[in-house]
Amino acid sequence: MLKENGTILAIDDDTDILKVLKANLELHEFDVVTAASWSEGKKKIALHKPDILILDLMLPDGNGIEICRILRSQHPSLPIIMLTAKDKISDKVIGLESGADDYVVKPFETLELIARIKACMRRTKPAAEEHATIGDLSINYKRRLVKVKNKEIILTPKEYDLLCLLVANKGSVVGREEIKKHLWKESKIYSWSRVIDVHIQHLRQKIEINHSEPEYIITVSGIGYRFKPE
Repeated sequence: MLKENGTILAIDDDTDILKVLKANLELHEFDVVTAASWSEGKKKIALHKPDILILDLMLPDGNGIEICRILRSQHPSLPIIMLTAKDKISDKVIGLESGADDYVVKPFETLELIARIKACMRRTKPAAEEHATIGDLSINYKRRLVKVKNKEIILTPKEYDLLCLLVANKGSVVGREEIKKHLWKESKIYSWSRVIDVHIQHLRQKIEINHSEPEYIITVSGIGYRFKPE
């Protein structure tokens, strides 16, 4: 069964790490394919067409930096996170210069790796389409125009940005901290959690048929909000 967040291919010669990665990432709604060598990994890239690659720096049949350079020429849009036990600055620089999008040092926290995976996928995904339609809701990104049941809805700039953020991550939980960074950047706002909740409330009043029983913007208690996919 396909997961909501996409497919990850992890290539590492440490089978224990692969087992842990697979178990933890699948809990966070990723499909996970693993390979213990570069020769196996090449076949699985062609077979599974992953959305992101986690690549160990040292493999029994290849150097991760050279492999990364090859992949970057063959698959220029494939996001790559380099995974290694080395933590010297020079190793990180070489890894990034070879084409990796990010660099994670072993041992690592699973939640940090997941955050880096999601950030990497957001940075490297194709530009947003001009239109999005979810149920009775439609967004014209070029014109910043929102309609519900073909009726134009007037949103404030912050409400519009909030809606676009939720739609871009539909099916996944968007935390309040991420909403704060996306909408207010580095600005200091007081009682920011309440400010976000108020914006959510106003947005629901405008796009939901019954804002007290929302169809689109679902509250995930203690974490944030999830935009329900069609």
